[in-house]
Amino acid sequence: MKISIPENLRKKLHEIIYEADTPVGKLFDIILLILIVLSIAAVMLESMASVKFLYGHELAVIEWIITIFFTLEYIGRIIALKRPLKYIFSFYGIIDLLATIPGYIDLIFPGLHFLVLIRAVRLLRVFRILKLVHFVGASNQLLVALKKSRLKIAVFLFNVIVLCIILGTLMYMIEGPKSGFTSIPISIYWTIVTLTTVGFGDITPETPFGQFVSMIIMILGYGIIAVPTGLVTAEFMAREKVQENTQSCPNCGTEKHRDDAIYCYHCGHSLKE
Repeated sequence: MKISIPENLRKKLHEIIYEADTPVGKLFDIILLILIVLSIAAVMLESMASVKFLYGHELAVIEWIITIFFTLEYIGRIIALKRPLKYIFSFYGIIDLLATIPGYIDLIFPGLHFLVLIRAVRLLRVFRILKLVHFVGASNQLLVALKKSRLKIAVFLFNVIVLCIILGTLMYMIEGPKSGFTSIPISIYWTIVTLTTVGFGDITPETPFGQFVSMIIMILGYGIIAVPTGLVTAEFMAREKVQENTQSCPNCGTEKHRDDAIYCYHCGHSLKE
């Protein structure tokens, strides 16, 4: 699959959309992350009856503006690559598509609007900007290990927050107000309480499917508690790794190349265009 587009325009789009190491690339990713957060906040607020009654129209306008931006961004990501299928069927490509289409699906099937909260997964792009995935180190002292693992722990907690948003939204759609899940924020609160095994008991799922999801969340809670300890422990045994960057191949879109790389490790295309 090849899309005919002037090479200079393709290179410029690639620099803006894919290159988080460049100033314009960082700016684009920051703007994208802000819009994702605004979109998630708008959908969450819309699930609250009092807010929707007062600002429902304004929230809908904001959501559609952001949806159109994401649509253009998705198209831009495709035409910026010489081999766009690599992006389309990649993890982020599928997530980007799923984060864009719910707004259009809601026009045909009303009630599925809250699926746009899958955009929370796109916040994982913040890792590319901050390069949190590249921080590893070795130390024999506990304080040094804690210091070196704090960014990993932050990444882990960020993923937990994303998971809570998705599961909370799922429970809101399954149970609804009749079971006490009156809004998405309340559902997220219940998810956090359940995931941390606190269990206040003020909200309880009543449907079989909701109870099944609750069991999964409870089991996940036990595993999540152990992760930070494992991250700190791993710092004692970590070996120095070759530094990688966020440079994206202009041909296939593959990321995480070594700092001294000249060619893409996936397709062999030059990275120095």
